[in-house]
Amino acid sequence: MLRSIAFAVLLGLAALPARACGLALVLAVDVSGSVDPREYRIQMEGLAAALQDGIVMEALVHQQAQVTLVQWTGASRQRQTIPWTEIGSFDDVIALSNRIGDDPRIWRNYSTAIGEALIASLDTFDAVPQCRRKVVDVSGDGVSNEGVAPLDQRDALRRAGVTVNALAIETDEQDLTAYFFENVIWGDGAFVVTANGFEDYPEQIKRKLQRETTRQVSQLR
Repeated sequence: MLRSIAFAVLLGLAALPARACGLALVLAVDVSGSVDPREYRIQMEGLAAALQDGIVMEALVHQQAQVTLVQWTGASRQRQTIPWTEIGSFDDVIALSNRIGDDPRIWRNYSTAIGEALIASLDTFDAVPQCRRKVVDVSGDGVSNEGVAPLDQRDALRRAGVTVNALAIETDEQDLTAYFFENVIWGDGAFVVTANGFEDYPEQIKRKLQRETTRQVSQLR
């Protein structure tokens, strides 16, 4: 009798639908000419460490998130260097963070084309239509100075239901945070986090990921 009950329970669990993807997250990393090799390593290692933060890990697993990484610089130089990765466990997050920490830089000494980075990021979402929330996490240390303007992408982002959040790495007096507020971020609840130089990037990317990954977790419980 007990064996029959246990078998029935197992059949019931097997019949339950898999939890739908709650979040598709593009990590768009600036590799333009203003980023030197040391600063590139700070970004990649900081991002890898931030993904292993307990709050971030739990949020990604709970939402069965899909995560990818895009390196971007000047016009026509954007590439998805780590494909969409399904997060079903803490081990999946750790494996992804290790890949990001080891991801080799593919460009240097080129301009800053944020609008082109948004186009490239937007195109990647075609592969994860099942995800309920779509977010681009773009970080950079300068204003867009090549290619299409970031503002020109807002209609496409709106139609696709994509939110863009930004991390401004302040390295001079240009007030990059204000520029990102006015020209880059988009969507309901979109926000900018400020890093005071590259040394502050690891702490601020952790705060940013905590905020954007946990935003709708409570609604999925």
